[in-house]
Amino acid sequence: MIMRDVATDKSTFVPNENTVSKIQDFQEDEELFRYCCLPEILKYVECFTGPNILAMHTMLINKPPDSGKKSSRHPLHQDLHYFPFRPADTIVCAWTAMEHVDRNNGCLVVLPGSHKGSLKQHDYPQWEGGVNIMYHGIQDYNKNSPRVHLVMEKGDTVFFHPLLIHGSGQNKTKGFRKAISCHYTSSDGHYIDVKGTSQENIEKEVIKLAHKFRGLEVDNITLKDVWQMRARLVKGKRTTL
Repeated sequence: MIMRDVATDKSTFVPNENTVSKIQDFQEDEELFRYCCLPEILKYVECFTGPNILAMHTMLINKPPDSGKKSSRHPLHQDLHYFPFRPADTIVCAWTAMEHVDRNNGCLVVLPGSHKGSLKQHDYPQWEGGVNIMYHGIQDYNKNSPRVHLVMEKGDTVFFHPLLIHGSGQNKTKGFRKAISCHYTSSDGHYIDVKGTSQENIEKEVIKLAHKFRGLEVDNITLKDVWQMRARLVKGKRTTL
């Protein structure tokens, strides 16, 4: 799924480096998927997931120079908000910088220790410059919590828990901040029904996108179905997921 920044002029949109802000779900692209299978990555991933490893969510990120509307920001959020699979402790994200990343071009910012908390309510922040599609954010976090900005060099990789509160700032440079990431989980996990939970809003949005991009009937699928289609075995056996 090719995504563009909300500030991009739709009338002149041409998919190239200057307009594409993110490529999601590259699990069927053999070249990009090689990242998810790197032994240098998996030796750490397996510490969280165990031997049966699924790649669930893949992203190639090309954060664009900010247009002045601050739309290149990503609000503070928890990745578990998007996931209907559990347990949370067997999910881990590997996020690798493809070039130098710092506060100037919108590095990751994290709230240390927040992974020990619970999943919070997410929704779109009320930002004047607009918010990119599916960039939900936490509404009630402690704004006085200490933050750590992750300055990284090309090839540096951070691994983090799906309850860790994190986001990224705007890209104030003229270049594109590139990174690649994959969320992994144990294939021995299970799915939950998100109806009646704080995740119900993201389920509705994901299903609408599935209908738009894949032609799937909205009434016949759930968030679980979408993630089952995305999942790809990396190592071991595909069991309950």
